[in-house]
Amino acid sequence: MPVTEFAAAQWTRATGAGLDPHAYRRVTDGLTSVADWGPAFLRTGQEHLRRARDAGSSRSAGEHLLTAARWFHLATLAPYDEAHRAAAAADQALGEALALLEPGARRVSGEGFTGLLRGPVDAPGTVVIVPGLDSAKEEFLDLASALLARGLAVFAMDGPGQGVLAADSVLDAEYERVVARVVDALGALAGRGDLVVGLVGMSLGGYFAARAAALEPRVAALATVSGPSRLDWDELPQPVRDIMARRTGGTDAARAFAHRVDLAPLAPRIAAPLLVVDGAQDVILGVTNGEPLARSAPHGTYLRVPHGDHLLGNARPDWLPHLADHVTQTLTAGNN
Repeated sequence: MPVTEFAAAQWTRATGAGLDPHAYRRVTDGLTSVADWGPAFLRTGQEHLRRARDAGSSRSAGEHLLTAARWFHLATLAPYDEAHRAAAAADQALGEALALLEPGARRVSGEGFTGLLRGPVDAPGTVVIVPGLDSAKEEFLDLASALLARGLAVFAMDGPGQGVLAADSVLDAEYERVVARVVDALGALAGRGDLVVGLVGMSLGGYFAARAAALEPRVAALATVSGPSRLDWDELPQPVRDIMARRTGGTDAARAFAHRVDLAPLAPRIAAPLLVVDGAQDVILGVTNGEPLARSAPHGTYLRVPHGDHLLGNARPDWLPHLADHVTQTLTAGNN
């Protein structure tokens, strides 16, 4: 794929993740091939690390570190031999940024997951943000901010095969096991054996979150954004197959993983109130979007944004406040 086409395809994803659009254009306009993508984004992130070191205040340093984390993460979107280095740099930059900007943020890790817990210790609800096929906790800072602004605690995580854990693990289709360990850890940290959580799943994370909600009774609220109800390996575009093969350990494993992604048997078991968000412009061969999930879940509602693309980075006002309100109101209903 020509680099200009690749950059155009990633435009709303990058700006939706919080990259300055002018900086994005400056960096991508200078690329001659997709192979240049990772090194250029890594260099840009490193420049923000230098700016953080030279900043005149901890606030400015933290903001540069957040920007660095975004660039480092997005360096991993193209095939890149140093992707593990970029993911590790993103994880470190985000941790350092929150240490300056939100000293109360806590690293929480366990078997198959790691992430950062933010928000008040006495928050009326806790939300876990679940990333997807090639996303990570650094990509959804705007979503976390919307939930934090409503008084919730937020745990943005990387699971098996995701973010900083992709270097030495593979995606796990049975994500309910990961979520169970996350809830155990968060409950132990809060001293609450009765902790329940909300889940927000992004892209393939929508499948992970919906599956977990069907099988883990401690999920009390659920939202998915651009999540698949079903995948058909034979129809998936080759670039998607390639990413899935890298994240699952090979083509055979990727094919088997894709065949597992089918929420039809599980949707009726989702007891939590569910909001499914799709962009009407998000059309990928081999991917069945979220409408069947919303229709089959007992308490599902469907929001289809006509001009929205994948992850709806081009339409955040049309869904993000509504999603944040849905999760907040659901989690706090018993406290009102």
